[in-house]
Amino acid sequence: MTDIELRVHKRLLWVGTAAYPLRNIARVYTFTLRPKRKEAVFRFLKRAGIILAVAIGLSIIGGLISLANSSSGPYESERSGGGGLIIFVWLCSGAALIYFFVEMLSVVTAPSHYVLAIETAGPSTAMVTSPDPQHLDRLVGYVSGALENPDTEFQVTVEQLTINSPTNYHFGDNVNMYGGSGNVGIAA
Repeated sequence: MTDIELRVHKRLLWVGTAAYPLRNIARVYTFTLRPKRKEAVFRFLKRAGIILAVAIGLSIIGGLISLANSSSGPYESERSGGGGLIIFVWLCSGAALIYFFVEMLSVVTAPSHYVLAIETAGPSTAMVTSPDPQHLDRLVGYVSGALENPDTEFQVTVEQLTINSPTNYHFGDNVNMYGGSGNVGIAA
């Protein structure tokens, strides 16, 4: 995490170098941003099951190829590629399992963060964090005060939250909406 300036100046909220017009801010709140640990484990188990099923299937095919070619002569099976296919399949499967395991560990071991979120009327959201949760709670009051009184100005230093993949974190409640598409119910 890096330190950045959060400031209100001339009816703009600046989060680092990003500017948000105060009139476009729809909500300011704090919450605990938690990694989706359970989902990461289930995603790894699902991927591991698929990889192992494919590897076993390809190994059976490679074994059948070797068995069919062994009737050609004692040295022909070594040149047929059935054994080489099995080794290649298991090396690739092992590499994929290691990659997905490391990916899962990065989510499982990621810390939770207490963050200040600033949502705009559009799709953008700014998030900052601080080791002191009360500091962020006070900042909600400062930004809310600036929304009510646009001539207010202040400047504080906070930490910018950078996460590797937004899909690996819970961003609070999802609200069920009727109409439209892609809406989900409340996730606790």
